[in-house]
Amino acid sequence: MSAVKMTEGSVQVESCKAPLFYRQSEPATGDAKMSVLLLHGIRFTSENWLNIGTLETLATAGCRAVAIDLPGLGRSASAQGPAALGELAPAGFLKEVCEQLSLSPVVVISPSLSGMYSLPFLLQHQALIKAYVPVAPICTEKFTAEQYGSVKVPALIVYGDQDTQMGEASLRNLSNLPAHSVVVMKGAGHPCYLDDPDTWHKALTDFLDTL
Repeated sequence: MSAVKMTEGSVQVESCKAPLFYRQSEPATGDAKMSVLLLHGIRFTSENWLNIGTLETLATAGCRAVAIDLPGLGRSASAQGPAALGELAPAGFLKEVCEQLSLSPVVVISPSLSGMYSLPFLLQHQALIKAYVPVAPICTEKFTAEQYGSVKVPALIVYGDQDTQMGEASLRNLSNLPAHSVVVMKGAGHPCYLDDPDTWHKALTDFLDTL
């Protein structure tokens, strides 16, 4: 019998026209020490977290992990929100996801495209966030050093050293977060967790152990 329970489901949030698809993993006992929300980049979906073993790794580490397919992507393709990001109120979108799925306080893992959702959420609702794990997210330049400086949430900044476009640019902005540490994954590109899942999982679980 597996020590990990895997399920799939959907959640309806006000800003989307159809339910969002998600995958969930948790310890088979159902007794999780913390909740983790996994977001994804534009070419990816929640299935990537399943395939590389991140969902299983987190559940084995005693966490409840939820990986959603973002609006318009993956199996949430019909869940298109309003066309413009400004209308979607990205901070409120993730707040509603966390409320509907009882995830707060949540550890948010946010690669690439998902930065447009996670960064406003972090800056507006940090009371709902236990920790933040940005993986070369977009939109980091849209916020000031002062805004980042007001965030008390612990952060683990992760990027691949071959990610010349987003890696160092996001690090430059995110290093204004006061309680941050950095993991640079050698030989890994933009989706560094896909290039080297073992190093990614060790860095992630080591960080979660400090919370």
